[in-house]
Amino acid sequence: MQSPKLLRRRLRQPWLFGCAIIGAVIGGSAALSLLPLPAHALQVTGLQTPQSFLADPAGNGYFISNANGDPEAKDNNGFITKLDKAGAIATLQFIKGGEGTTVLHAPKGMAIVNNTLYVADLDSLRAFDTVTGQPLLTLPFPNRQNGQTTALADVAYDGHSLLYASDTVANTIYRIDMAKQHAISVLARDQALAGPRGLAVHPKTGHLIVASWDKGKILDVTPDGTISELVSNGFFTARFHNLDGVDFDSWGNLYVSDFTAGKVWRMRPDRHFDVIAEYLPSPGDIGVDRENHLILVPYHYGNAAEMNGLEAPVKATQKKRTLADYGFSGSSSLQESQAKKGQAPK
Repeated sequence: MQSPKLLRRRLRQPWLFGCAIIGAVIGGSAALSLLPLPAHALQVTGLQTPQSFLADPAGNGYFISNANGDPEAKDNNGFITKLDKAGAIATLQFIKGGEGTTVLHAPKGMAIVNNTLYVADLDSLRAFDTVTGQPLLTLPFPNRQNGQTTALADVAYDGHSLLYASDTVANTIYRIDMAKQHAISVLARDQALAGPRGLAVHPKTGHLIVASWDKGKILDVTPDGTISELVSNGFFTARFHNLDGVDFDSWGNLYVSDFTAGKVWRMRPDRHFDVIAEYLPSPGDIGVDRENHLILVPYHYGNAAEMNGLEAPVKATQKKRTLADYGFSGSSSLQESQAKKGQAPK
């Protein structure tokens, strides 16, 4: 069992080195524990300015977007890394700007619809085949109202026929209707968006959840563009700094990364907040593998990414946690005895 003090020292390392940060309740008392992850959870290295980390909802692997240099430059050297189902690199440069007919400058947020990978790439939304990597579509966006070029930060899929894309600087969220030949319209353009960056669709309401880069807010945007604040910093407190990625797990918890503060927060359905990881080097556009209960974190300046296990919610009838709550299998009695000793399952 690691003490909270020791855990905080461990987290000052460049990244988490394959360990899950778990808030455990063992024997009825609260404690922090650093437990080894399942074999398929790992650290991904060899990346180049990674921006976004996404799980294929079909369970066919993972994708990481790499700006490969200046994330605002039109240099056609961006690439997408593909991982296999076990989380190992299948192809480092699965989709590569400048290779053949592929154009990819500084890829950021991503979304998958069936076998199509949509990628936010500066002033365009690009689509690629998730199996072959071949380009399928380039959708250019109109310039901003002041004439400047649009710069897309993230893209999200509503599960039906709509995609949403954010432009942080322009305080704009676009709606793309795939059923109407990818027609582009403005869902919301308002200073209240405070630099919209990460996007996720709420699994129950269908509303768009937006992470604010400029003012550290978490916003709710309805299908008709009505904006409301879910969470914001108080007058005397600044809990959040520059929020980047946002996503939900299968239990309805929301996760958001704070790029500047180096933290990943969890907001439970009752709006209670926990820091599940801190001292991280520039955590970017996070994702969640809801099938395998993993959080996916790219480290912008660390040129690496990591997959870590997520804890299951406590059941009302459950008196104490066992290692099964963290994705480990095996004899419950063995798990409980090991948990009491602070040991991991063998």
